[in-house]
Amino acid sequence: MTLLPEDAVRWERLTAPELHNLAERDALVVLPVASLEQHGPHLPVWTDSLIGHACCLMAARKASAARPVVVLPPMWTGMSEHHLPFGGTITLDYAAFRAVLTCICRSLKAQGFKRLFLVNSHGGNIDPLAVAARELGVEFAMPVVAATVFHVAGEKLGALLDTQPGVMHACEAETSFWLHLDPGQVRQEAVANALSGPPTSVPGPFSRFWSFAERAPGTGVMGDPRAATAEKGARLLEVVSDALAEAMGNTGLWQVPAAVWAPR
Repeated sequence: MTLLPEDAVRWERLTAPELHNLAERDALVVLPVASLEQHGPHLPVWTDSLIGHACCLMAARKASAARPVVVLPPMWTGMSEHHLPFGGTITLDYAAFRAVLTCICRSLKAQGFKRLFLVNSHGGNIDPLAVAARELGVEFAMPVVAATVFHVAGEKLGALLDTQPGVMHACEAETSFWLHLDPGQVRQEAVANALSGPPTSVPGPFSRFWSFAERAPGTGVMGDPRAATAEKGARLLEVVSDALAEAMGNTGLWQVPAAVWAPR
């Protein structure tokens, strides 16, 4: 059987011997790290998982011409407790989040894989994932790199949007991704009434817990989904996947971390 190009980078569509071969070829493993949480009245709770997985798959196909890359199924739950007031949300705490990532790293290393790219698509995962990646790299003596899909493309992403400088939540950008990838899942009749009221709190430079009931009261949406189009979604996917593919080939990122805990 000959794999189709779109299947050759998908972990779940490969056999154990095929994955063993990829480990022997020092394939880069990519884990989309996402969430299962409310995305307003018009988008499914699977939004972050869909977007992150799609970006990783396209990037892996672009990068695999030069080096082997394989993409795990998305880690579909992350740290989303701030979305619980709106329902539809399943969340981990940090201990569980870190434990899942630890088990994934341990499993990969046991099979001979040596590099892991954690590609995040949920805002609440940014800080904990950054800490976990640094710790796991040292713990397993392997490069573990974390990045967020909405940050890797920099200003190129914001230049594609009309109403906001970057990705927010259930917004122009995320709705555009859905309209490109699976338009039937967008509840078009709810888009016009999806805007939230003004925030009742502004985090500013201070760290504390801010619920989305405070940050996006009413609907849980940040941004304006009315400006979304399928064409924007296609362009967003292109620029994000280009940036991720470039990172996959950046040898400076994939050096083994210094063994800082080893005796001098």
